[in-house]
Amino acid sequence: MTNQLFSSSNRIGFGSMQLTGPGYWAAPDNPEQAMQVLRDAVDAGVTHIDTADAYGPFTAEKYIRKALHPYRDGLVIATKGGLTRQGPDRWAPCGRPEYLRQCVEMSLRRLQVERIDLYYLHRIDPAVAMEDQLAVLSDMQAEGKIHHIGLSKVDLSQVRKASELIDVAAVQNKYNASNRAFEEVLRYCQDAGIGFVPYAPLASGRLAEPHGVLHELATQYSATPAQLALAWLLHRSPVMMPIPGTSCSARLHENLSADQINLNREAMTAIELAATKSARSEVGRGDNETSVLF
Repeated sequence: MTNQLFSSSNRIGFGSMQLTGPGYWAAPDNPEQAMQVLRDAVDAGVTHIDTADAYGPFTAEKYIRKALHPYRDGLVIATKGGLTRQGPDRWAPCGRPEYLRQCVEMSLRRLQVERIDLYYLHRIDPAVAMEDQLAVLSDMQAEGKIHHIGLSKVDLSQVRKASELIDVAAVQNKYNASNRAFEEVLRYCQDAGIGFVPYAPLASGRLAEPHGVLHELATQYSATPAQLALAWLLHRSPVMMPIPGTSCSARLHENLSADQINLNREAMTAIELAATKSARSEVGRGDNETSVLF
């Protein structure tokens, strides 16, 4: 399934969450710049654009249509539904089947497509049976409105249960060199041939800091810390498809160059140790990685 979804040799995609205003709410200060970054991403060879109806809400999907429609052949656009917005940095799940059906229909309209390449259940709503949430997406898949179905922020038991109900094409969980809490989920995806799409691949920017924890290691590779963190992900698993987001074209090209870096086992371990030490330091200062970034 992974090969069907992400057939390009370029495994680094583009996450559109940053193309919104503060708190991932409403529009950014420069909408044209946001759309130009999308055009630059596709021109640079990106074949996987990740978005969600909750980004804005609706802002990122609209920019993708305005900037990229009609879409190039081979471009996979993934979107999500099942999270509602109450304001900046505020999110709440809603998995009622009638609401999820509405989410899909509206994303089809905003993206101006007849079928969504990859549609994620943005969150499994604990107030609604998982079977009911996945059933409506499966129905819409049978109707030809969804090609592949994915899951976001799920644990191992949820992925296993969902796999008994549907063909899970991709899982999008938080994962980076400093936060490997979903290691078991990654292993399951690798064994099952499911694409693993890590959100927050740069630990919300901490791993990309110019003079941060990866600075010295990055210098050894004539790379930036962000490139090193992304290269670590690419080497970590063949099903890994990172989606770093940015509103800056220069940073976009920097991120995409990470696939040129070769890391041996020693380098992988050194990156993990440095990043883990940084994460523990952050937790000690009160950052417990509970911020909502997806």
